[in-house]
Amino acid sequence: MPPSAPAPLAVGHTLGEAVLRPVRGQHAFESCVEQLATAIRLGAYPRGSVLPPERELAERMGVSRATLREAMAALREAGLVETRRGRGGGTVVIKRPDLRTRTTARQQASRRAGWLDALDFRRVVEPGACALAATRAAGDPGAAAGLEDALAAVHAAGDPGSHRQADSRLHLHLAALSGSDRLMEAVTSVQASLDEMLRAIPSLETNIAHSHRQHDMIVRAVLAGDGPRARRAMEHHCDDTAALLRGLLG
Repeated sequence: MPPSAPAPLAVGHTLGEAVLRPVRGQHAFESCVEQLATAIRLGAYPRGSVLPPERELAERMGVSRATLREAMAALREAGLVETRRGRGGGTVVIKRPDLRTRTTARQQASRRAGWLDALDFRRVVEPGACALAATRAAGDPGAAAGLEDALAAVHAAGDPGSHRQADSRLHLHLAALSGSDRLMEAVTSVQASLDEMLRAIPSLETNIAHSHRQHDMIVRAVLAGDGPRARRAMEHHCDDTAALLRGLLG
């Protein structure tokens, strides 16, 4: 750290202790990112403060240190924290306050509200579309081949832009297999909003790996004709994505 740079503030962690709770859910990474990003955004850890040590945070949140490191890497990519070495170092909050005009702030607030509403809507329509697709696609060789091709394209995508498009095509393919025009329209709408949200955050390898596993589970359930399992798998997928986005976008 340059000599002229101010040392990170050492602050008490009472408020952070109140905000951060043990993580619940199948995938700890997304929930961990959501909690930490929210704590930073709401000022429990203000700009310039140092987050608690890795071991303490991991114990407090009930996650492995490996998961916590992945979450911290996501926060660094999002520009919320940086890691400083040496005396007075640690993981330091660097998020700057938004100094834009009130009009812009209102526009941003309106966009965020629309995005969050889209996540709620998605949680209803996409699991339902998958459940219906499972009742109609099972035993259809053409449907199986098309869905397998769409899934393979997601795994084969070599860059974030290609991955996002392939991901959207898979979700639209699942909706199309439901046979419902209205469901197809609804899923198209939420995927368009989701694309905007995902473009506003860094592409996170840990989240993509989780997403691949969940896509596999969803496709297997649909092709097996197991509607309830397909619905549950898509619900978990929607919940994890929503947790990540709510944390990083606010």
